[in-house]
Order: sequence, then structure tokens, then C-alpha cells
Amino acid sequence: MTPLHVMVVDDNPTNRQLPGLFLRPLGHVVNECDSAEQALAWLAHQACDLLLLDISMPLVSGLELCRQLRAQQGLKHLKIIAYTAHAMPHEVALLLDAGFDQVLLKPIRSQALLEAIQT
Repeated sequence: MTPLHVMVVDDNPTNRQLPGLFLRPLGHVVNECDSAEQALAWLAHQACDLLLLDISMPLVSGLELCRQLRAQQGLKHLKIIAYTAHAMPHEVALLLDAGFDQVLLKPIRSQALLEAIQT
């Protein structure tokens, strides 16, 4: 697999760090942001292949950030995966309708994350 540049956006430090523990040993570059605002600022100057995005964040939710990113022409290629505990079927459907490519459930499992980034 070609190394990916992954951005993890989550207001919880443990949830931000865990994906990197799975991905960095495989050669992927992983950056972290603790808010939607920080992620928007970072993406304005940096490129990434994949955004792993928490849904329940203060101020701007992951759902709203996904909608904002999908509205930006230069970021339409970006793969965005929801990273959430919201697992009810109607919640998953809402996330996919909002523009997420996939939904991963917390707590994250290494195998699920690896399968998600490979598709």
C-alpha cells in the first residue's frame, strides 16, 4: 500500500493518538488536530489523502466540517471517514448522506481502520 497522509481530528487526545499508533508503523504520515477550526486552518496550507473525523466536537461538529469541506472545490478528492460512537443505522445514514465516505465506530479497531483506508 502506498503511504498515505492522514489527518485525525478529534477533541479527545486519546482518540486522536490511537489511529497514529496503528498507521505510523505501516509508513503512513499522521497529523492531529483537536478541532474543526484547527483542521480547516491546516488544510488551507497542507494536503492530505484521508481525514479521520470525530463527529461530536465543541463549536463546529464533524458533520458540519464534512459539509464545509465537501463544498470546497479543491477538497472534493479528500476521503473523509467519520470516527464516532453514533452507531444507530439512521445516524450512519445521516453521516453518509452528509458526504462521509465511510463510518468507523469507536472504539477504533486496527483491522477496521486498515480496511477503511484500503477501500
